[in-house]
Amino acid sequence: MSTKIFCDIAELSQIKKFNKKKIVKGFTTNPSLMRKAGAKDYKSYSKKILKICNNKPVSLEVFADEYKEMKTQAMKINTWGKNIYVKVPVANSKGKFMGQIIKELNNQNIKLNITAVYKAEQTEKILKLINKKTKVIISIFAGRAGDTGKDPIPEFSKSIMLAKRFKNVEILWASVREPYNYLQAKQLGCQIITVPPTIIEKIEKFGKSFDQLTKETVKAFLVDSKKSNFKI
Repeated sequence: MSTKIFCDIAELSQIKKFNKKKIVKGFTTNPSLMRKAGAKDYKSYSKKILKICNNKPVSLEVFADEYKEMKTQAMKINTWGKNIYVKVPVANSKGKFMGQIIKELNNQNIKLNITAVYKAEQTEKILKLINKKTKVIISIFAGRAGDTGKDPIPEFSKSIMLAKRFKNVEILWASVREPYNYLQAKQLGCQIITVPPTIIEKIEKFGKSFDQLTKETVKAFLVDSKKSNFKI
């Protein structure tokens, strides 16, 4: 099966560049990426992003931590464009499951990207609350799990199995660490992987043989040793 590549980015110049690439099927952002890109006003910055990519899905995240404010933000974000997926966390910063908001927004036919998911158990809880028609993306954070010494693969396998009954649900591989994650996501049957720009550029170069890689690596060592005038 084909796994769609979404670009995980908030810089406007990069969005312009990657929006032109056929390989990029959508965009995801988060408040941390927005801050890094220098966004001062969340709404006007989001609208600039949407102006560039108005025909590919864009996930824009709420940043409130409590139910009422989160719902208000989600409703507002949803009005900014038809291609928006409102990104809501599976739990807030206190660890409270955001089931109520997931259910209510889904019932109002708002497309959701449920983020910061780590366990199949969380996927199961989400699936119990949603309908079978409004689009839902479930973003599982592979790299961050791996960073703590935990294997995310079993959680993906279980989540993909659980979501099979839902034609409207896509499982997304999030927090990519290396280009090879794209092949892993593909083998597992993830519908989407969200990737930072530098790694997308590496994925575009897939296909080099090991012999080519050996030659390139040794050449690089040779060039650097000559530049340094190393002698033994």
